[in-house]
Amino acid sequence: MPNTAEEYIQSLPEDRRETFDKLRNTVKKNLPKGFEETIQYKMIGYVVPKKTYPAGYHVTPELALPFLHIASQKNGLALYHMGIYADLKLLKWFQTEYPKHCKTKLDMGKSCIRFKNLDEIPWRLIGELVSKMSLKDWIQIYEKNIKKTKTTK
Repeated sequence: MPNTAEEYIQSLPEDRRETFDKLRNTVKKNLPKGFEETIQYKMIGYVVPKKTYPAGYHVTPELALPFLHIASQKNGLALYHMGIYADLKLLKWFQTEYPKHCKTKLDMGKSCIRFKNLDEIPWRLIGELVSKMSLKDWIQIYEKNIKKTKTTK
């Protein structure tokens, strides 16, 4: 298992490396300050460092709070954006903007955006999505959603 982003990229099939590296660079270029790149869940992750948010992720408190992950999967590339799952306004914005930037149909799960056609990745839109939520915004949205979850149980 790779321990660094560079090792992760080198472990990819050669035909995926260039596009995956472009995805990583798009994320890194647009990611607000404070997030940290790491390997988490066997993917390249961008997290709220434990020094900033010592409580960590409620499901696995020893892990840093996840925000965004990128992965090469069997049928393409994937971007997991926890903010899009936690913030309905951001999700609606993305779903509205996607067809303006891409001819292919949006293939999306709760937080996962899948790109099967590597020639049809909407780079500018991905950059804009990544830039829309600061570290502080993510922590506030995360905590608000955790409180909702705890009060509904």
